Amino acid sequence: MANFLYKVLFFCIVFVLINGCGKEESIKQREGEENMTNIILVVAQDGFQEKELADTKDALQKEGFKCDIAAKNMSWAVGKTGTRIMPDLTIGDAIDSLTMYAGVAFIGGPGAVAYFNDSEALELARKSYESGKVTAAVCIGPMILAHAGILKGKKATVWDGDGKQSAYFKKNGIDYTGQPVTADGNIVTGNGPEAAKAFGEEIAKLLE
Repeated sequence: MANFLYKVLFFCIVFVLINGCGKEESIKQREGEENMTNIILVVAQDGFQEKELADTKDALQKEGFKCDIAAKNMSWAVGKTGTRIMPDLTIGDAIDSLTMYAGVAFIGGPGAVAYFNDSEALELARKSYESGKVTAAVCIGPMILAHAGILKGKKATVWDGDGKQSAYFKKNGIDYTGQPVTADGNIVTGNGPEAAKAFGEEIAKLLE
């Protein structure tokens, strides 16, 4: 009888130790997930600027950040010159899983205009900014942030080839700098393809 009780006690101790270790490992895994250094790069479904995506992504990856590509839906996103990429998630998914990311950056290109009044894109920008995450946009992309209402009273830059964007900024209380890259708090803006590398580097600097 005594031997039987010793065996039961032994197995109980082993069970507690195994389950305790499992719980500790699960906690560590959750903590790791909450501190992930993933960045969402949002591209237009049709007409994103390839150089801006490539240079921004490269600059971030060099600093150890992983980039997930988001678009309106899970079909091929097509660049300005025809490059095709498959998104990792939709903008709706990005909103739902934003806590898993360190920041959001909107890539420009003619197709980004479709996001100026897109409810999901604007919600993603607002939610990212209000959560204190780095919220960024390049080329025509800063107009998305402007339409989301998060640039008012901030310094920002934007592609301004026809003068309409800077006029919109000034009309809506945004301090247009005209610089290649501008950072104000947790917001980073860039003015076009040639600024994309510096744009990505500035995002990485803030995240570090």
